[in-house]
Amino acid sequence: MKTLTAGTPAPAFTLQNQNDEPVSLADFKGKKVLAYFYPKAMTPGCTVQACGLRDSKTELDEFNVEVLGISIDAVKRLPKFIERDNLNFTLLSDEDHAVADQFGVWGLKKFMGKEYDGLHRISFLIDENGVIEHVFNKFKTKDHHEVVLAYLKENS
Repeated sequence: MKTLTAGTPAPAFTLQNQNDEPVSLADFKGKKVLAYFYPKAMTPGCTVQACGLRDSKTELDEFNVEVLGISIDAVKRLPKFIERDNLNFTLLSDEDHAVADQFGVWGLKKFMGKEYDGLHRISFLIDENGVIEHVFNKFKTKDHHEVVLAYLKENS
């Protein structure tokens, strides 16, 4: 697994959102995008992470940041996650993990002594020109939004 780094152009992608509509990274030119990869909708860690971002939307808006949550969940699972937790940002389905592969976040994981391929919880702040500005790969799910906001406050 070779995760993309800051200074690298973000891969162009189009994925289906929670309404089964196509969403492309190019749709957000002129805005910053927080593309955050999470393993599975409605699991405890992913819920805590998503709710932190939901509750930080006003502050993220002040920094001109759009949030895109990307998982390998089927499109039909995403509206349930949004509705259950009142999420106020876009979720995207990457069922075949093609976009995760491009960003370098799909790879070997270990859990309870077993090894398997899966989605790593890593976020990318992509600047207004489509270049990766920062990679967030060291955080706890409950602190993810705070780590992102601290970076934005220090670097704006």
